[in-house]
Amino acid sequence: MDPSWSWSSAGLGAMDPQLQHFIEVEKQKQRFQQLVHQMTGLCWEKCMDKPGPKLDGRAEACLVNCVERFIDTSQFILSRLQQVQKPKSVFAESFSD
Repeated sequence: MDPSWSWSSAGLGAMDPQLQHFIEVEKQKQRFQQLVHQMTGLCWEKCMDKPGPKLDGRAEACLVNCVERFIDTSQFILSRLQQVQKPKSVFAESFSD
């Protein structure tokens, strides 16, 4: 296979909108799974000293707090990125008029 070959060169640039939507949804699912995996690893390393048959109260509280902080941080970053991108799109639209 030619290394310069790509999906766009295969004529998929004008892909069916329904297929494009499906691919985007699948990509979002993949990113979410990666985020969950990352969060699980991070919180496990931070909160679990010695795994046992039961979760002790301290470890449980640590895991809950870790997950909540991870979610809060992710939402904050997403919100900031959307705020930063909004002025750029408004700026780009003003040039297209």
